[in-house]
Amino acid sequence: MYKINGNPLQTIITDGGFTSIFRTLGCIGDSLASGEHESLIDGVSGYHDYYEYSWGQYIARRCGLKAYNWSVGGLTAKEFHELARCQTVFTPEKACQGYIIALGVNDLTEVFKGNIELGGMADVDFENPQNNKDTVVGHYVHIIQRIKALQPKARVFVTTMPFDDGRDEAHAKLYKEFCEIIRNLPNYFEYLYVIDFEKYAPTQNEEFKKTYYLGYHLNAMGYKLIADLYMTYIDHIIRNNPEDFAQVGFIGTNYYNEKHKW
Repeated sequence: MYKINGNPLQTIITDGGFTSIFRTLGCIGDSLASGEHESLIDGVSGYHDYYEYSWGQYIARRCGLKAYNWSVGGLTAKEFHELARCQTVFTPEKACQGYIIALGVNDLTEVFKGNIELGGMADVDFENPQNNKDTVVGHYVHIIQRIKALQPKARVFVTTMPFDDGRDEAHAKLYKEFCEIIRNLPNYFEYLYVIDFEKYAPTQNEEFKKTYYLGYHLNAMGYKLIADLYMTYIDHIIRNNPEDFAQVGFIGTNYYNEKHKW
């Protein structure tokens, strides 16, 4: 298991840090990964995916890397596989050195509606991912399995959702259950790391939302803040586990250094 020492977000960095060692980054998520802005005109809400404001593109500009936005407002892990087909995500020319998966909000909404079950790791077939069960966990882990099939040495970062003190007790319980499943994923996959926003990110309380929200979504400042949190957290992981990242430059090539962890 990789090491995390102290609070990874205690001191926020804004220059990208060691996140810059990645040259390609795949960002998988929903509206909050898409830079979605919420308009309100004559009482009618509108939702607009402005990818240039997404945290992925803030990271790309700061770190000088190429970031793919494989995201859209309302996306779930189940629906991602159709998006991946349409956008040819899992093709060699789009294989990335690193991936960030930031899904879950819409998935858990569907659980509350009774449209799908949350499930657990028993729903995952590690021999044949096509047999994963039709649950949130089955579809979510299938994304990781497809990444690893395409780019076995890719570094994958999975995200828990920041604590929102506006959730009722039933929703909070479900969110915590999902976060625990996410935290357990490194036990199943090599080079997979948890960005534990639920534990370490600022609580999304009323004061936070006054500054960083626009309706029910983040504003431009909010997406920039999330980008800084991602870069800070990834930098912390790399600094505490340098042996895991020494050969990032070889990911996607036929080369490696046999004297180092690979």
